[in-house]
Amino acid sequence: MAFALPGRLARPLICFSFACIAAAPSVHAAGSEPLSLSETIRLAGGQSRQLAAQDAAVAAAREMSVSAGQLPDPVLRLGVDNLPVTGPDSYSLTNDFMTMRRIGVMQEFPREEKRRLRSERSEREAEREGASRQATLANVQRDAALAWLDRYYAEQMRSVLERLGEDTQALIGAAEAAYRGGRGSQTDILAARATFVGLEDRRSLLERQLRTAKIALARWIGADAERSLAGQPDIESLQFNLANLDEHLLHHPQIEALAKQVALADTDVRLARAAKKADWSLEVAYQQRGPSFSNMVSIGVSIPLQIAPGERQDRDLAAKMGSPSRPGPSSRTHCGCTRRRCAPWSRNGNRTGNG
Repeated sequence: MAFALPGRLARPLICFSFACIAAAPSVHAAGSEPLSLSETIRLAGGQSRQLAAQDAAVAAAREMSVSAGQLPDPVLRLGVDNLPVTGPDSYSLTNDFMTMRRIGVMQEFPREEKRRLRSERSEREAEREGASRQATLANVQRDAALAWLDRYYAEQMRSVLERLGEDTQALIGAAEAAYRGGRGSQTDILAARATFVGLEDRRSLLERQLRTAKIALARWIGADAERSLAGQPDIESLQFNLANLDEHLLHHPQIEALAKQVALADTDVRLARAAKKADWSLEVAYQQRGPSFSNMVSIGVSIPLQIAPGERQDRDLAAKMGSPSRPGPSSRTHCGCTRRRCAPWSRNGNRTGNG
């Protein structure tokens, strides 16, 4: 039919240029105004709850990037040392010269490099969530645009079938008149009626497809899916230059999300390498003895002993270096896929123009 070709042309166009269309503000108000493709894309991006959840994840990671770079909270330590439990001084806090009531503070001091890398890791995670949000937004807008196009071309096909039905009914009337006048045969009448029944079957199928298309569109934009649709969008040209496709795809949401994932994995490797250097902690305590004895102050430093790095730190580093969080499809894969989809669009467009 006349409207089948534009439907096939629109899909590759929307898959790779809907973001540019979404940037244009809609001039239609909600209500009875026709629903355009660009407004559908904008509404889908604004109503997605998944995007709201990812916004919260980005904000949480930003907050973590600040706290991860701080020193741990100090630890207050209270206790009683060398309390006798037998003899005449049992359970006395003041009679024995070794008995001390102790209050102290311990502070752990992770290396500055570790704190910086932990903060950097949270920042990389926020960037990854932000890139993932853009990829999700692109998918939502693409699917909403395709749902709009499915409904649009289903309605156009319905209009075509309605006109063909009217023409077929006129043809049936003409065949019956010719048969009554002796200029036609009953076969002509039966053939015209069979054509009309076939058109009615196709029209019934198309009505079901149209209802499905409306449901799919409502999934992305809600009640606005009941509005009438605006005219056909521009599908005669792409919103990017195929000659600069490699450079254009560097900003593809999926490519950017993969790049942020790689940056996060690299930070994990550097953090695991920094973990091979032990941290240290400082403790200061004041010890009070009986009134007949002097009070005391204790100062101590604690350093973990990495006695088996090959079984702990080295394995942690190897695990991070072997992490599967590496890029999947490269930009060349996306470029090749885009060119394959654009090639038939260009050929069909040239055929349509020549026709």
